[in-house]
Amino acid sequence: MTEQQLSNRELSFTAGLFTIFLCILFGSNAVAIRITFSGLGVFTTAAIRFATAAAAIFLWARFTGQTIALKKGQFHQVLIFSTLFTIQLSLFYYGLSRSNASRGTLLANLLPFFILFLAHFFIPGDRITMRKFFGIILGFTGVVFMFLDEAGMSAGLRTGDLIILSAVVIWSCATVYLKRIINSFNPFQVVMYSTMFSVPFFLIEALLWDRTMIFKLNAPVIGALIYQSLITASFGFVAWNTLLKKYGAVSLHAFVFIMPIAGVALGGLVLGEPITTKILLALVFIVSGILVVHWKARKEPPAYPIRRSI
Repeated sequence: MTEQQLSNRELSFTAGLFTIFLCILFGSNAVAIRITFSGLGVFTTAAIRFATAAAAIFLWARFTGQTIALKKGQFHQVLIFSTLFTIQLSLFYYGLSRSNASRGTLLANLLPFFILFLAHFFIPGDRITMRKFFGIILGFTGVVFMFLDEAGMSAGLRTGDLIILSAVVIWSCATVYLKRIINSFNPFQVVMYSTMFSVPFFLIEALLWDRTMIFKLNAPVIGALIYQSLITASFGFVAWNTLLKKYGAVSLHAFVFIMPIAGVALGGLVLGEPITTKILLALVFIVSGILVVHWKARKEPPAYPIRRSI
């Protein structure tokens, strides 16, 4: 694939606002997951969530006349991405069940750095510039402020943390791979087939590792599951992959720093978690990082002037 075939454009103001909105949706998904875990097993939650999302996307595609069938040569690409997608989510769900939310969120927000590094070498046009590098450092500093006073941070990495870190590495590989192939797909196809592919594996994992698959069903659990399935896992993923098709992976993923902010803020409103001074400091650093990353510049050299080729 040539450099011209991969679109790597700066986000417009409208696209930036929509990306922020999506990040808020994804960030609040953590609150929904915590509510769902009060009534469903870890992998049972994943299986139901993505089965519902796959069905919703399939019905939407049929209703709107979208092309569902894959073209010649696309099957193996979907298979590779779907495999990474399933492994990443399995590790993340399992790791989060053995760690805690704050440590898991902090580790998950190492994602832009992995993407930044991989995209520099494998995606023409997604260069590590000094501006983007400094902006993402600011954002990561904000995340550090959020969790600096967490008691668990001084205890060293737990087994769950290492599992989550492995999931984040695989997540970054999947994202960069998706960026390289997305221009030959309708974004909904990638989401639909990857979710369909993952469901049987989540069900097997639920049977093997969930002590009880379903132990309480009430309005909050059902509502949180619907939110995860229809808002984030279907609409959100399709919208995010549509933006990824049009804009570069590094600039787009600079916004993921909003996700933990949204999760903690909504956690305070919905779950009664405290909002501290450090969270407000984190917000300042994160917003500053986003502004730096997307500041318009006529010319800027890459931070690491390494020739990128595969």
